[in-house]
Amino acid sequence: MKPLTSIEDLREFVEQPGQHLLFKHSTTCPISAKAFEEFKSFVENTNASAAIVKVIENRDVSNQIAEDFDIKHESPQVFLLEDSQVTWNTSHWKITEKALKEVTSS
Repeated sequence: MKPLTSIEDLREFVEQPGQHLLFKHSTTCPISAKAFEEFKSFVENTNASAAIVKVIENRDVSNQIAEDFDIKHESPQVFLLEDSQVTWNTSHWKITEKALKEVTSS
């Protein structure tokens, strides 16, 4: 799982061809901690292409995601990117390993 700490990191990740997951994580939120466990488990079990943005530590990157995709910021939040476009997203308690399995081709 690649940490995205700059807008350049974000652009490089988004511009990759294929299917990728992007997770916005608040390191101070217990709901985000639980969602991150589910996300991390899915990525480890499927070897999915994934990246994480820590929203407090990298607020500019988090804000850029909301702006680029015109999707209101929430955290935790996960996006499924396919060929640089968001095809699915969800947040909070809806971020589960089962939900991720259902929306990916893994």
